[in-house]
Amino acid sequence: MTIEILHKFNLNDQVQQEIQDLYKQLNDKNKQRPLHQILQDDNHVVFAACKHEGHIIGIALLATYKVISGYRGLIEDVVVNSEHRGKGIGRKLMQKLLAEAEHLNLDEIILFSGHHRTAAIKLYKSLGFTTRESGVYNLKIADS
Repeated sequence: MTIEILHKFNLNDQVQQEIQDLYKQLNDKNKQRPLHQILQDDNHVVFAACKHEGHIIGIALLATYKVISGYRGLIEDVVVNSEHRGKGIGRKLMQKLLAEAEHLNLDEIILFSGHHRTAAIKLYKSLGFTTRESGVYNLKIADS
């Protein structure tokens, strides 16, 4: 099992399909964007993938952006294949992203998680994440 950063030159039909199938385990309602759009040079996304026997079994993304208050990262789309959960893969993916964040000199990392995802929340807290005392507001601009 290896944890690596996925780049646009790693893309092929198999990678696209494996990630598409994996993401459905996280959210089968959202429309997925093609990976070549995610991995564009100007998109500022670090895409960590866990590979086992040549197949992608876990992913986690870190989007970075600069605002007046600092250089931030937003962790998105953390999912491990249901057949491989409980083996520390989510932790390894998160640690890879945290190392990348440190390398990029980010000031802060933010993530959102559903209250029902107790295993994920336990993982995030064990990595040092704390609950922010603020509300989350959402406005859908387009169907996705």
